[in-house]
Amino acid sequence: MAGRSPDGTLGGMADSSFDIVSKIDRQEADNALNQARKEVEQRYDFKGTGASVEWSGESILIKANSEERAKAVLDVLQSKLIKRGISLKSLDSGEPQASGKEFRLVSTLKEGISSEDAKKISKIIRDEGPKSVKSQIQGDELRVQSKSRDDLQEVQRMLKAADLDVDLQFVNYR
Repeated sequence: MAGRSPDGTLGGMADSSFDIVSKIDRQEADNALNQARKEVEQRYDFKGTGASVEWSGESILIKANSEERAKAVLDVLQSKLIKRGISLKSLDSGEPQASGKEFRLVSTLKEGISSEDAKKISKIIRDEGPKSVKSQIQGDELRVQSKSRDDLQEVQRMLKAADLDVDLQFVNYR
């Protein structure tokens, strides 16, 4: 193995990198919503409460005749999302709002990393990560690069342990 540098990589090799993204499997989100809708339609405690959950454009609209019933429908939806592997960090839910005789609760599924979160993540990498690691914000994702794959894996461990408000996935590892 001639020409290997002390860190075990071949000298002059390109940096390794991965992208940090926040994406949702739409099909799984759809499945979770459909399962929640079926459960709400069948459960005795929701009979006569006008309880429903459905897509409304890009948002999820929950309706019921009381604030607590609307929150109970949200609980059902959350449990279905978790079962389908979608982090609740991706679900942004408002409070139930009275609208005529019913309460409406609007939720959205967040995708992409906001510039505010991207800056937080970059700062964590810069302040706490190995010195060889560089990160750059590219739209709603981040690219992380280093000559050392071990350092990249260290960054992934560090970010998984960090208390962030966003569900992160690590993709395009090369």
